[in-house]
Amino acid sequence: MTPEKPCVLVIDDDSAVQELLKNFLEAKNFKVECYSKPEEALSFLQSEPDRYIFILTDLRMPEVDGLEFVARVTTFAPKIPIILMTAFATIEVAVNAIHSGAYDFVVKPIDFKQLTVAVDRCMKFLQLRKENESLKKGMRTIFNYSGAVGKSEAMQQVFDLVKRVAPSTANILITGESGVGKEVVARAIHQMGNRKDAPFVPINCSAIPDNLLESELFGYTRGAFTGANEKKPGLLEEANGGVLFLDEIGDMNGALQAKLLRVIQERKIKRLGENHLRPVNIRVIAATHKDLKTEIEAGRFREDLFYRICVIPIAIPALRDRKEDIFPLAYHFLEIYRAQNESSVKDFSKQALERLLQHPWRGNVRELENAIERAVVLSKRELIEADDLPQTEFKATKQDLNSFFEKGEPLISLEEFSQRYVEFVLKSVKGVKEKAAQILEIDRKTLYRKLVSLQAQKASMRAS
Repeated sequence: MTPEKPCVLVIDDDSAVQELLKNFLEAKNFKVECYSKPEEALSFLQSEPDRYIFILTDLRMPEVDGLEFVARVTTFAPKIPIILMTAFATIEVAVNAIHSGAYDFVVKPIDFKQLTVAVDRCMKFLQLRKENESLKKGMRTIFNYSGAVGKSEAMQQVFDLVKRVAPSTANILITGESGVGKEVVARAIHQMGNRKDAPFVPINCSAIPDNLLESELFGYTRGAFTGANEKKPGLLEEANGGVLFLDEIGDMNGALQAKLLRVIQERKIKRLGENHLRPVNIRVIAATHKDLKTEIEAGRFREDLFYRICVIPIAIPALRDRKEDIFPLAYHFLEIYRAQNESSVKDFSKQALERLLQHPWRGNVRELENAIERAVVLSKRELIEADDLPQTEFKATKQDLNSFFEKGEPLISLEEFSQRYVEFVLKSVKGVKEKAAQILEIDRKTLYRKLVSLQAQKASMRAS
């Protein structure tokens, strides 16, 4: 049985434009329904709001103009993307429409290349949203141990490895940039292993001064040093029978590395100021953002300790390299912080989801979590909007500029260079106008004016 084609709604009072759009969209395997009167379309939409996957509507129409149409549709069907069609003279109105809820716009006379980009973006967004909705319903089927969430192939491989190594006693080294979730994965290994009922003891080796880290790990007896007024067991003893998580082990000094190596080899410790050894049974999970092999070559990390802690290596990729995980993580944090703060926030707007994808997340999952928590706390609406999230900064690279013109190309005016560079940037970001405006360091309104000027120039050239 042939699957039913996705249905698109077209609204335009010009029957010739309707026919053009219908032929264009049907060629892309859509089912198309056309209306000349927006009131009739609105009436039908209210009775069947889930019928159409997106709407393509003119701005200037009798009875109801495009701006009012967008506003009314968003009151009962806010998730339907609306692509607005507008003439040159109404470009600023179109900008206002986008701010009020339209997904995108195309300029009349219709440039079908521009329309193709808008439709493709719309379909990609709908696919991502569909995946997200299924993720929200079945988050636990993806993976969710101690907040470890992901659907990308890279993270599925990590999770598969976690499940296989968790029941073992092997020491593990987790690597990855700061904020990728190394401790979360370590806790997942602990929870899934045979030591889950024993302690999980974390310590950040970079957060404690060298002279205190040894006493924290090994403990001390009374009088071992100035200020040691009573005996205190160290974290190695606290972790006995369980897991010791050594975060940022690459920052541990050489002398302490040697003592840790002996503990792992002999499974015995000695408190500072004591002479007798105490047996310990611990599993070591270490983590670092550094390349320990480079540290070994530089003489800053012991090679023999490396091979003791790196029986099983687990590398966690940066969030920018697994964008499929951004939405699952964002919704995961949304549920956590809306519950903690008794917030009325329920979801993300279309523009907010796009910004989540566009942001580079240099701080990885930790930065994303902080951004979602801040948005939940500060938002006064049921939807998190793009302006509730971090601004994304983009810069064109020197390589982009160097490769912009081919060698031997005739010299051109500054104005033509500017116009062609706008086209180049827009093509480079696959038609995402907000991203292009950020690269060019202009506002969207200015970008739209430049695009209108380009369209006018091309139309003039075709006419001549």
